[in-house]
Amino acid sequence: MEENLELNDEVSSEISDNSDKSKSEVIKNISSEKDNNIDANNAKPQINSAPKVEIKNENDSTTKTISKPKKELPIEKKPFEEFINIHLIPALIEEVNQRGLEINNINLTNTTRPIAGDKCWVINCEIKNTCNFWLSFEKDDISSLKSISLSKPNQKPSIIESFLIDEKRITLKLIISRVLQRLNGQKLIGVN
Repeated sequence: MEENLELNDEVSSEISDNSDKSKSEVIKNISSEKDNNIDANNAKPQINSAPKVEIKNENDSTTKTISKPKKELPIEKKPFEEFINIHLIPALIEEVNQRGLEINNINLTNTTRPIAGDKCWVINCEIKNTCNFWLSFEKDDISSLKSISLSKPNQKPSIIESFLIDEKRITLKLIISRVLQRLNGQKLIGVN
């Protein structure tokens, strides 16, 4: 610290004595003389500088990755058989039961479509003492072409109708409401 003060005093006096020399030349000369004296004494030179301050740049700082909770896949995007067996069939049973009716049998099979006879996925449902219906999917995809057939108990279906052909987005609620709408339209589960 004292050496730094001495250096400053020398610079001031040299500047006043040597007005024709620039300040930077005087400072360089005095600094080099001091460094030579220090090196001659085998001592470590003292550096007159402010302590280093670490400045963190926003780019240098470590970024914490905050993981967002994963959104669960909508049930309509789940695999076909999972959607039908875990979501659609139980929801259909619940809706029919709420109307005071009972389902004797309901299942999904890859079999022949009633009337048409082509192979596809068919939900066959028998509502006790009321009706039977067959909801058919051309492929194992709820967006594929669909049809529905209806019949009274112990009868074979005589008509096959397209089902949800104009809908762009097929949802669980939409399928259930349209099935019930078809059954209601035939006065099978209630009065219009």
